[in-house]
Amino acid sequence: MEKVTERVHYVGVDDKTLDLFESQYVLPNGISYNSYIIHDEKTVIMDAVDKRMVKEWLENVKKDLDGREPDYLVVSHLEPDHSGGIEALIDIYPNMKIIVSQVAGNMIPQFIHRDLKDKLVIVKEGEVIDLGDHKLQFFMAPMVHWPEVMVTYEQTEKILFSADGFGKFGTLDVEDDWDCEARRYYFNIVGRFGAQVQALLKKASNLDIKMICSLHGPILKENLEYYINKYDIWSSYKPEDSGILIAYNSIHGNTEEAVLKLAQILKENGEEKVVVSNLAREDMAEVLEDAFRYDRMILASPTYDMSLFPDTEKFLRRLKHKNYQNRKVAIIQNGSWAPASGKLMKDLFSEMKNIEIVEPMVTIKTRMTEETEKQMEELVKNICKRG
Repeated sequence: MEKVTERVHYVGVDDKTLDLFESQYVLPNGISYNSYIIHDEKTVIMDAVDKRMVKEWLENVKKDLDGREPDYLVVSHLEPDHSGGIEALIDIYPNMKIIVSQVAGNMIPQFIHRDLKDKLVIVKEGEVIDLGDHKLQFFMAPMVHWPEVMVTYEQTEKILFSADGFGKFGTLDVEDDWDCEARRYYFNIVGRFGAQVQALLKKASNLDIKMICSLHGPILKENLEYYINKYDIWSSYKPEDSGILIAYNSIHGNTEEAVLKLAQILKENGEEKVVVSNLAREDMAEVLEDAFRYDRMILASPTYDMSLFPDTEKFLRRLKHKNYQNRKVAIIQNGSWAPASGKLMKDLFSEMKNIEIVEPMVTIKTRMTEETEKQMEELVKNICKRG
């Protein structure tokens, strides 16, 4: 148990054994499942945890409650990494009421196989529940990133319990760069739903927030404008930094050779930030994060079986799925007898919003030549133009 404030306590748990979040995102430093208890005339548990960590979580809850029974459980989000402990909690505290949104009330039987008759308290937008000194106000946050999500604002201590919003990968005992793992978390978990995040930020702008308590990652207590501004940039699909991501695949090393030469030319032309990523070998979630971070991207791929190299196609479809937009992109294709990857990449980019294709498309036929270098130098001149 850790005191967030004198009467708001942290009872969450770190999971250091999970290697893939949602069975796809690499976790080098695990993940936290955050849960909180507010002590007042009425006692509230804010969210549960994944079934993997229920035993440790219940020990924290029991120790913090010290024999007292909770009056309420607030369920911000029903995804199993947060609802996995609810059944066990109901078994221990059968008189506890469960506060949910209307959508969550409709969905909860899919997740909780217990008799919920007379247990659910359905709250509406802006509704307040009085705990004594503390007062909880609820705001709906549909599709951030599930339809039933709501956030809770504690009016007295001015704490926003933000569900998955402002979350990040990593356990709480790891000191790392918040931006990097929060950005990777945001674009891969929530990134598709920028408009919905913008709607939530608009609601939050009317609140006096002194602290943000997410369901994953550290409690944010200082410089909150910094974190809120990051979410505003990310959810409006604006580039965060000036720079160029070169994402590529290379079957026999020839496309890679050209990409490394291109990176050299870019740096010689004054481009300060150039990130080179091999899509077949690097964590695609991190490459996607960089695609959203920087204002420009160059995608290089060989032709494979008269189509796109599989990891290139996977990357492009993931970009589209996450609503990649408002960027300049350039294309390098390679093919020994009938280069086709360029057109296929261009066609997929055309399905995304506000993507400017920077010419020329560079074509390699097996290996880089002097002509290839001339094309790359022309491309560099165009993609480095400002304004």
